Amino acid sequence: MAANGITYTGLGALLEPSKSVLLLIDHQGAQFAGMRSMDATLVVNNVTALAKGAKLFDVPTILTTVVEERGGHLIRQLQDVFPEQAPIDRTTINTWEDQRVVDAVAATGRKDLIMAGLWTDICLAWPAIHALADGYRVFAVTDASGSTSDEAHERGVERMIQAGVIPTCSGTVVAEWQRDWAREETVPGVTEIVLEHGGVFGTSLAWELQLLGQNKD
Repeated sequence: MAANGITYTGLGALLEPSKSVLLLIDHQGAQFAGMRSMDATLVVNNVTALAKGAKLFDVPTILTTVVEERGGHLIRQLQDVFPEQAPIDRTTINTWEDQRVVDAVAATGRKDLIMAGLWTDICLAWPAIHALADGYRVFAVTDASGSTSDEAHERGVERMIQAGVIPTCSGTVVAEWQRDWAREETVPGVTEIVLEHGGVFGTSLAWELQLLGQNKD
C-alpha cells in the first residue's frame, strides 16, 4: 500500500540506514520530571540505545531542546553519544515550527524521519503530524518517548497513527537498520547495544556468549 507516494507495506516499508534521519526532541530534566507514562529509567535506556544505533549505522541525528536555560540540558547519556553536537534550542513547542530544525532534516536529503520525544502527545505528536505534510514518512519511537500520564501518551500515539505516523520501538529500529546478520561490520556494535540496553534479552545474550566461551571479561 502507498499513500501520497509513501510505502507502508512490502520490503520497502522497512527502514534502511541510508534513507533514515533521526530527530530526538527534548529529552531534558524538566520533561522527565513530569513524565508518568513510563519509568524514566526505561525511556533513558531506550533513547540512548536508539542514539547509539543511529551512530553505528551513520544515520544523521538532530538533537533538540526547548528553552534549555529553564528546562535543563539534554540528558548526559544522549550528549555523550554525540559529544561534539550542540542541540538546537527552541522556544517553539512544536519543533517543526523552528526553521532550523526543518532545514537540518531537509539537508540530509532523507525522507524516512524517525522521531522520539518528551512529551508524546505534544512535543512528539505535533512535529510528527506536521512533518507528514512535508512529504516525510514519519516513525514515532514510542518506548523512547513518554508523557504526563498513560492517557496522554496513548492519545498522542493514537493521534499520530490516525494521521499516518508509523509507531515503532527502539529495538525494532536498530533491528531494521541491521536487517541481515551477513552485514558483519555492524554486528559487533549491535551486539554491544543489546548487551548494554537490551534488558532481559541482553542478559540472556550475555549468558549465551558465556556458555560459548565468547564473554568479553
